[in-house]
Amino acid sequence: MTSCLQALAAGVLVGAVYALLRVRSPAPPLYGLIGLAGMLLGHTLTGVLP
Repeated sequence: MTSCLQALAAGVLVGAVYALLRVRSPAPPLYGLIGLAGMLLGHTLTGVLP
């Protein structure tokens, strides 16, 4: 669980830096969120499966 919180904190930090620098996201927000949800789901499933 700690690694998930660290990943979330890192994502929030990078997102804040991007917002402050007004960097355009390389992907539309919806696709980015779907990708992040997929990574989180994959991480969760591999933690459950042997």
